[in-house]
Formats: sequence, structure tokens, C-alpha cells
Amino acid sequence: MVASAGNPLRSLLGFGVWVQGFRCFPWMGVNFFLKDGLNVDPSTLQLLQNSANLPMVGKPLYGIVSDAIYIGGQHRIPYIVIGALVQAVSWLAIALLPSSSISVFTVTLLLLLSNLGAAIVEVANDALVAEAGKQPKSTNKSRSSSSGELQSFVWTAASVGGILGNLIGGLSIDRFSPQTMFLGFGIILIIQLLRTLAIRESSLNLPKNSSNNGIRKQLSVLLVALRKPEIAYAIAWFAASHAVIPVLTGTMFFYQIEHLKLDSSVLGLSKVFGQVAMLLWSIIYNRQLKSVRPRKLISAVQVTLAVFMLSDVLFVKGFYREMGVPDSLYVVIFSGLLEVLFIFKVLPFSVLMAQLCPPGCEGSLMAFVMSAIALAFIISGYLGVALVTYVGISDQDFSALPKGILIQTAFTLLPLFWNSWIPDDVKVQKKKN
Repeated sequence: MVASAGNPLRSLLGFGVWVQGFRCFPWMGVNFFLKDGLNVDPSTLQLLQNSANLPMVGKPLYGIVSDAIYIGGQHRIPYIVIGALVQAVSWLAIALLPSSSISVFTVTLLLLLSNLGAAIVEVANDALVAEAGKQPKSTNKSRSSSSGELQSFVWTAASVGGILGNLIGGLSIDRFSPQTMFLGFGIILIIQLLRTLAIRESSLNLPKNSSNNGIRKQLSVLLVALRKPEIAYAIAWFAASHAVIPVLTGTMFFYQIEHLKLDSSVLGLSKVFGQVAMLLWSIIYNRQLKSVRPRKLISAVQVTLAVFMLSDVLFVKGFYREMGVPDSLYVVIFSGLLEVLFIFKVLPFSVLMAQLCPPGCEGSLMAFVMSAIALAFIISGYLGVALVTYVGISDQDFSALPKGILIQTAFTLLPLFWNSWIPDDVKVQKKKN
């Protein structure tokens, strides 16, 4: 079971992913900082949000380096330390730079640096989870259970961080400046750095590698894994299922703040509700849904996502308001759920990939998967900007927003037509290999 991975591993992963989940705290400040401090419009806000995620696309490179290059006899913990340091430097720089030197360009560069550090940490964490799931077990069933439980534990820790981050962020945005929020998160990252330095990788009870592959060899191992049809087709479908959906996050942020005049605390509570839903999802998945076939479960989430988008159309048209439902209540519950539904699929898909992943390239393959997802989200964001321009939405005119959401819904259902690319029976696939 997961306990065999050792308490130091749970301690390292638990606090590490909690901090990464807590990243929504400073990012809430970023949205208001860009909107009020730098006066950006909805399209520019969404463009900057997605461009800042570009370092996430480089995850395969970070994974290959982590798999192949040991630092001081360790190949996971040093990268967590490096990633935490890079994040701390970027957030502290935004917090401490004088106002006269702050510009959209400067903030964008520092956010890129922050996400570079976050990507490095996430790659190391994903590799640790995948490696722990590869430890020898008495039966295949117990090993699969161990992998799923550790994935759920990590998801739960990240959800708790997200809940606290959004709750504190929603309450802080009206009381403190965004720079103060950035400073607070920078201090938390320094604590993570110091705590990680106190742990030795030898105490994590990870499987022993007989030899250290070079980068070229590790790349060839990754390419071999990606040639397996069950892995290649699954990643292609999962990335496409995100990439084809034009997201409207920046537009909805402006609609709720500028048009509906909702208080920032409502948006904070909405994100808290979403993170609570993610926490419940991880618990329900671990206890009830691990035995459900991946294709069925992931497709069900995709359909649910489309249903919630249709509900947003009714919301924008004022249907729920006429029924007596306050806008703030809808935003807290339904908008909070819709935002996290986009990533509900990640948990069962990560477990699926961990089960299919060949030994020796855990970091590389999981990094490639997360890179594909990050690239898909970036493409999705850019498509959202194009959709906003096409239908004619601006920060002063939201009349075309229902049309934009309907187009978004149609593209959400599109990937269901080729969901056969998702492996439906992992045991059969392993026997074939």
C-alpha cells in the first residue's frame, strides 16, 4: 500500500503539492493587479494568463534531465529545490520592485520565470509518484491500488492548498495590495525550499535504478514508450480534448466584476467551492471510481463539462435571476464547479498513464503528459481570445457572450467522437506488451 512508500515521501509530496495548490493565492492578486494596476482589457488578460504557461510546455525536457542527471547522488529532490528557488525569486521580485519599473512586459517575464520553477517542481513530484507506484508488490492489483492511492493523496493535498489559497486570496484582495500577497507567497516558497533541503532521497524508499542513463539514452527510452499505441493515442486524445475548447476565463472574469459588479470575495468563494469539489472528487475517485473503465469515466466528465457550459448560457441570459437565484450564488456554485471540471479528467488519466508507463522513464513520460496538457490549455486560451474577437465581446459589451459559450459547448462535445483512443482495459494492454 502507499504506506510502503514511507512517511518522508508523503511529507515531501504533501507539503510540496500543497504549496503548488496554494499558487492560486498570488495568481488571484495577479488578475486584479493587471486589471486595475496596468489597465489591461479582457483579451489581453487572457492572452497574458495563457502565455505565462509557456514554460509548462518544456516539461519533457525537465523530465528527461531529472531522469538522466543526478545532482549529489539524487535526481528528484535537487530539482524540487531548484524549482522552489526560481519561483521564490520571481514572486519576491514582483513584490519588491518599485512601481515605476513595473510594466506588462516585466510582469510577464517574471510570471514566465515563476511557471518555469513550478513546472520543474511538478515534474519531480509526478516522477516521485510514478516511481513509488512501480515498487514491487505481491500482486498487480496491490500495485495498481498503491499508485491510485498516492495519486489521490497528492490530488487531495493540492486541493487543500487550493482551498486555502482561494479563501485567503478572496479575503485578502480587498485588504492588502497584490504586492503584499506576492511577498507572502514568496516567503512560503522559501519555507518549502528549506524543508526540502532537510530530506535525503535515500529515505524515500524508492526503487533502485541499476544505472544512470544519459540524456540521449533517456530520450530514446521516452520515444520507445511514446511509440506504444495505447500511450500515444491516449495522450493525443487527452490533449486534443482540452485544446479544441476555446476557454473564456478572462472574459468571464470581466463579466462578473465589471458587468455584474460582484465583489471580489464572491470570486474567491467560487474558487474555494471549486477546490472543495476537487477534494471531494479525489476522495470519491479513490473509494468508488478507481474500478470504472478510464474511457467511460473521462468521457462522462467531458459530457458534464458541456452541460455546465449550457447552464452558463442560461445564466448570462438572466434565466436563473428571473427564478430568484442571486448571481453571486450561481457564480459561487456553478462557476466554481465549471472551472475545476476542466481538470477533473487529469486524476484518472494520470493514474492510467502511471499504470501504462514502462519502468525507467517515469519522470520523462509523466512530464511529457503534463506538457501536452499545458500546451493544450495554452492553445485553448488562444482560441478563446480568437472566439471573443470573432463574436465581438468587449469589456463594455457582453451581448454576444451567450453565442460564444454555445460555440464553446459544441467544441467540448467534439472529442467524444474519437474517445475510442482512450485505453479501456489496462490489464489487457499490459498482457499485449
